[in-house]
Amino acid sequence: MIHHLKTYPAFFEATARHEKLFEIRNNRDRGFQRGDTVILHECDQISGIATGREIMAKITYVLNFAQKSDYVVFGMSIIDPTFDL
Repeated sequence: MIHHLKTYPAFFEATARHEKLFEIRNNRDRGFQRGDTVILHECDQISGIATGREIMAKITYVLNFAQKSDYVVFGMSIIDPTFDL
């Protein structure tokens, strides 16, 4: 499955630098699973408009331990950054 997710610039940059290779997300209607593809779309924090920069990653691990109801943490491995840092 492919999940398209919006992310703010600071989090996008940290992911692009391989410093933040996890996400904490609501899983109620997503069903995140190991092996799924995630495409992170950088969006302006104020307007919510996409900047055009994207990161494609594979989910490597999913954990719901000690999370708010319906939330999971998933680890990911970057497949394709479609931008230049």
